[in-house]
Amino acid sequence: MNLFNRAAPLRRPAPPATAPQRPAAPPAFTSSGLPDPALAALTGEWMIDPAHSRIGFSVRHAMVTTVRGSFAEYKSRLYFDGRNPARSQAEIVVSTGSVDTGVEQRDGHLVGRDFLDSATFPRMRFASTAVQMAGNDVYRMLGDLTIKETTRPVVLELTYIGHVTDPFGVERVGFDGTTTIDRSDWGLTYNSRLAEGGAMVSEKVRLQFDIAAIRTMPAA
Repeated sequence: MNLFNRAAPLRRPAPPATAPQRPAAPPAFTSSGLPDPALAALTGEWMIDPAHSRIGFSVRHAMVTTVRGSFAEYKSRLYFDGRNPARSQAEIVVSTGSVDTGVEQRDGHLVGRDFLDSATFPRMRFASTAVQMAGNDVYRMLGDLTIKETTRPVVLELTYIGHVTDPFGVERVGFDGTTTIDRSDWGLTYNSRLAEGGAMVSEKVRLQFDIAAIRTMPAA
């Protein structure tokens, strides 16, 4: 089975009258500064639920506006250790050809040779190398980001949102993550200069991970 088959497009639902309430998240630290024992129940293997997650990016365009996009196709392996968060691991492999900014012509440029060159480099990958607790509900995940066969370290700031069991009995956990990279470090150097000075596309790109993960296997 092809793990990168694009799903049929979905209609965007109308926004609710009031914003939905996020599930309450237990504190990640006790008063002693140790991991909260309640997090031990989350130990095990998880995978990202694409229907309720977003792997996205934003970049300044023409120095006056921000373009946002996301990748629709990816696979993941996650292991969370609630007893010892430093043992947690994550790997996400993204199909570069699945980029979507809402403008077909722009998407075609991004997957072309000027940027991601999806025909030659169909995948990009993030793999964690270490996890640190940075504060209450906050983690710092160090990892290697590979784009166009160039691998460089990045630091992902993660916020733990909470844990619920949905009406179908599926356990879900939520994290929001972000990091900012210089795209030229990965060979994404294409640009145009503006008459007023400056670049058409910023070198700085903010990566965003809005993650809803579902449990695939609890700890033994």
